[in-house]
Amino acid sequence: YVGRAIKESGLARTELFVTTKFLQGLSVQRDIRKSLANLGLQYLDLYLIHQPRLIPNLANTWKEFEKVQQDGLAKGIGVSNLVNVEQLEDLIKVSKVKPAVNQIQLHPYNYHEMKPIMDACAKHNIVIEAYSSLASYCSYVDEPLNPAVKRIGASPTQVIFLWIRAKGAVIITTSTTRAHMEEYLAIGDFPALTEDEISSVDNAGANGPPSCSVIVKHTTLAVTFVILRMMNVCSGADWTDNVQRMHVSTRLQGGHTPLDQQRVDCCNILLIVEHCPLTLNH
Repeated sequence: YVGRAIKESGLARTELFVTTKFLQGLSVQRDIRKSLANLGLQYLDLYLIHQPRLIPNLANTWKEFEKVQQDGLAKGIGVSNLVNVEQLEDLIKVSKVKPAVNQIQLHPYNYHEMKPIMDACAKHNIVIEAYSSLASYCSYVDEPLNPAVKRIGASPTQVIFLWIRAKGAVIITTSTTRAHMEEYLAIGDFPALTEDEISSVDNAGANGPPSCSVIVKHTTLAVTFVILRMMNVCSGADWTDNVQRMHVSTRLQGGHTPLDQQRVDCCNILLIVEHCPLTLNH
């Protein structure tokens, strides 16, 4: 589907930024060449190790990634869901090329948990990409969002994204509707949050997260969307409005799976919302 969409878009290759991920099983060379054939492309802009903790020998796999970049099959290489600082430092010690990106789940409720890995990435000039930033959003954080909503005329969703930008992360999200895509892209038109507004969201997140359960739904494109049913803390919120805020594409094995950083595999056919260009290691 993605390869066909790229072809039918008529866009020049330089206007696209294409990312995909290595899971495990196939060799790295075979995996990326299969992805490129499916996409109808000669190279990727970014190629990530999807779950480093599941790779038996991460150092050897990273060497294969460096070869992929050397061969011109990917302009940038990186990791996703690498949240253990020691594992990151061990990988960097054996690397000729450091990861350009670490793509992690990031939202107000897990910020304090993610801060050590974010600090480590900043030390090594590794870009943080934030996914599922709206996954845990509900009325629990409405109060700290409201001052910014009123001050700049943004929606609560846009304020969450502005908070992500304030943390120095590249925003990754997805939507099935044009209106929501336009809402997300419009954050570039808003001023930055104030220090007080950022701190208010930080503090609210530190007191969370709310309890949630996950319902798995399948679409005709074989992409699974996770919908969170908010419990207790969202008792007064409009259910439809909450669902519309949660555009979280995932690949799950099926059944009920807790929405957490370690077990949810997020799809990477996503919209990147960020004014600053992504600088990759070459």
